[in-house]
Amino acid sequence: MPPHPDLAAFLAPPDPAVLPLPPAARPAEGIRLLRAVPYAVRDGSRPLELDLWLPEEPAGGPLPVLVFVHGGAWRTGLRDDAGPRLRAWRPGPFARLARAGFAVVCPDYRLSGEAVFPAPLDDLTEMLGWLRVRAAELGLAADRVVTWGESAGGHLAALLALTAGPAVSGCVVWYGAADLTGAPPHTPEAALIGAPAADAPERARAASPVARVTADAPPFLILHGTRDTVIPVTQGRALASALRAAGAEADFRPVPGADHLWIGAAEEEVARVFAATLEFARAAVSPRTTPEAGSRVR
Repeated sequence: MPPHPDLAAFLAPPDPAVLPLPPAARPAEGIRLLRAVPYAVRDGSRPLELDLWLPEEPAGGPLPVLVFVHGGAWRTGLRDDAGPRLRAWRPGPFARLARAGFAVVCPDYRLSGEAVFPAPLDDLTEMLGWLRVRAAELGLAADRVVTWGESAGGHLAALLALTAGPAVSGCVVWYGAADLTGAPPHTPEAALIGAPAADAPERARAASPVARVTADAPPFLILHGTRDTVIPVTQGRALASALRAAGAEADFRPVPGADHLWIGAAEEEVARVFAATLEFARAAVSPRTTPEAGSRVR
């Protein structure tokens, strides 16, 4: 018997753009959380999901969006983990940002044991597309997005901001890698690229934020510990220099005495880093105009 003509349609995975949203949880006062929302279903791979943190009562108008990209050396990590120094915060960092008037999106992406670059960037780009499709339904301003990430997530947040076009209004990088062109064998960077940089120079360059900078880059806030033993502070400084050389805005703030993951920084310093992130995000999604022409500038 020949196959049913509609069999392919029946076997196709559901479209995340039209799937029902899950019921909201209330993890903190005044906060709604939509957990494990599928945004991409790829053949031969696990479904990719995101968490969406929302204020219970938005102040009015569509919410600006803060996309948090988790770290974990591109090979591990949890989408709702902003690093060990913030895990004990009550309320947590995402609830605080939602209370400040942001929709906070925490997406999965494929790890280096699942697929090599550009897979994670492709995933995050598709996530932005999902947000645009469902923006009206969720009350989001999909054209006012700030990307933010820590460590490997900071690297991916930077790449997303540099490749996504005008929908991304700004980017915050916490101790992220900026240049992978020197990645030696048997490192997390080489696993992300799929080979040592010397064996895949074009892919290593494409995976390096410093090589993707243009004059159209959105404003960046780059925070990096001066004693980082995992990703040296020179990486953050190099990204800031590349942005400025291209004519883009870059605020580089070294954090004295801090190692990777803000280890060694005082609690007050970690709180200041978080406050700076929120302040930058607020400014990035607030249109600024020139007095003469009234046009938006970055």
